[in-house]
Amino acid sequence: MSDCTETVTVIEEYDIESEIAENDNIFYKIKNMIRTNKVAAISGLLIILIIIVAVFAPVFAPHDPYAIDLLSRLKGPSAEHLLGTDELGRDVLSRIIYGSRVSLFVGLVPTLLSMIIGTVLGLISGYFGGKIDFVIMRLADVVLAFPSLLLAMVIMYTLGASTFNLFIALTIINWAGTARVVRAQAMSLKEKEFIEAAKSIGVKDSVIMFKHLLPNCLPSLIVLFTTNIPGAILSEANLSFLGVGAQPPEASWGLMVNNGKKFLFTNPIVALAPGIAILIIVLTFNFLGDGLRDAIDPYMKE
Repeated sequence: MSDCTETVTVIEEYDIESEIAENDNIFYKIKNMIRTNKVAAISGLLIILIIIVAVFAPVFAPHDPYAIDLLSRLKGPSAEHLLGTDELGRDVLSRIIYGSRVSLFVGLVPTLLSMIIGTVLGLISGYFGGKIDFVIMRLADVVLAFPSLLLAMVIMYTLGASTFNLFIALTIINWAGTARVVRAQAMSLKEKEFIEAAKSIGVKDSVIMFKHLLPNCLPSLIVLFTTNIPGAILSEANLSFLGVGAQPPEASWGLMVNNGKKFLFTNPIVALAPGIAILIIVLTFNFLGDGLRDAIDPYMKE
């Protein structure tokens, strides 16, 4: 009888431990967010659709986005041109579809690069401390001391207006925030018992940082990634609007708004359509980021 009781107790403990492990799993938390947070789930679905449209832009675009037809300039919506044409007779809908490539690419790539740089520097700063921490954090303070858009404009004016230089500018202005977040988590985690145990048996510092500290920072990094993307998209749109981002004839939403603002009273859809596209993509990433933050960021539980 006692053996049966012990067996049941072991099974119950195993079930509890399994449930706890499952609840702590990041994928379980994301699935739970999809079930409970409909706004975040719909936003994620919209982002997937936007990515599909961007990747297969030649399939979805009804016209060549760069084809000029001066005889059809500034036409209103019609069966042939669903959103009309711009000042050079180019199809607005086709340019918006191709412009999604620029916005997503500029939103994803510089954000990923800045997070990689910020994560590495944050781990080094938080783990080693001392003079290394002082130097890295003072560099971060210098970057954070400037308004991000102003700093990006200075970099673009210095390097020249091009899409490649835009990647460099957005990478430079966004790494510091990530570095500070990762540094704070690394400083708290390095005092834990499992880190002390790893040090005591001679595990290399690089292994401790990237095998033990980094995985514990991943939930916060995922949230940061999704919330930083809309900022990068808006920065690209602002810089292109000001003439120091993407250059003609590139199909950039910010550039389209800049070119269309002159026709707000004659053909407003030329400027409003890309502006609404920017609004939609920024809102979807923000809603998804908020949902992920509530679901997987451990600091939201406190």
